[in-house]
Amino acid sequence: MTLETHIKESIFENGPMTIADYMVLALTQPEYGYYMRKDPFGVQGDFTTAPEISQIFGELVGAWLVTQWVMMGKPNAALAEIGPGRGTLMADILRATSKVKGFHDAITVHLMELSPTLRQKQWTTLAGKHPDITWHMGFAEIPSKPLLLVANEFFDALPIRQYLHEADGWKERKIGLDKHGKLEFVLEAANPPRQLEEEPVSENIYEYCDAATQMGFVIANRIATHGGSALIIDYGYEHGNGDTLQAVRHHRHHEVLEEPGTADLTAHVDFGNLTHAAAIGGCTVYGPVGQGFFLNRLGALERTAALCEKATEKQKEALTSGITRLTSAEQMGTLFKALCIIAPALPKPEGF
Repeated sequence: MTLETHIKESIFENGPMTIADYMVLALTQPEYGYYMRKDPFGVQGDFTTAPEISQIFGELVGAWLVTQWVMMGKPNAALAEIGPGRGTLMADILRATSKVKGFHDAITVHLMELSPTLRQKQWTTLAGKHPDITWHMGFAEIPSKPLLLVANEFFDALPIRQYLHEADGWKERKIGLDKHGKLEFVLEAANPPRQLEEEPVSENIYEYCDAATQMGFVIANRIATHGGSALIIDYGYEHGNGDTLQAVRHHRHHEVLEEPGTADLTAHVDFGNLTHAAAIGGCTVYGPVGQGFFLNRLGALERTAALCEKATEKQKEALTSGITRLTSAEQMGTLFKALCIIAPALPKPEGF
């Protein structure tokens, strides 16, 4: 049985499926889910993330984490990454911080990852980088102590629901079957989350991600209780609405309802909602600011210039094109944003 057949049978038996349920199955169903059975990253995969584009990204994030650790009073802390991909970002962080006195001795490393395929990649990438690395299935498994957390392109893959406000009331956009048995989007009367009821605009699609709200609150609550900082980098908006659900396969657009489990499914992160959840969790929030602004404030151009001094012409070209891609407003510099969730007692973090 294919995943598509499984989804169709579920819809036939139970009625239209929420987009959130569809995303969970398409991405993480144990046997057929997209993330569970393949490595989606890089040129040979379906998309490329910032750590794969330039080592400078991970180096700057590592320097930022060390600065936060110093501001926290250099405690024994959990250095955690949720959604760590191939382990490239964590490897660059650990390499960049390896000579900081006391830092590696003070941290234990924690990776939250569901995919057995990606866990194996991470294990290979991180072998020998730190003596205490642990993998977890959920955030609750990460030890309750001061936290230094990174989430790069994690929140965009969390399952969303979509709502439409029409003249006769709210509808939820779901997935059903057409008369030929093909998957199609349908509308059903529904009560939207409270956050969407305030200023509805007819014919606009509103997206809501309960998983992001919960994760933002839980991270903030942990930091408010035990201290620390969380850096979230992803693409999205601070205030907005509209249909941002998309599928990507082989670096190209893919139809969302075609061959579920074979393409990545994501939606833009609602940073406004994430900020609200973190504030309720008891933390101070800085940002979001554009990724380009954040990296440049941390010294992206200076680091690139320093590396270019000892590089070959080919290496210089790769370094320059990589950092341009990450920081340029025409590429990833504006759409991608950085957000910091921080313990209230700590000062404003670098980059914001």
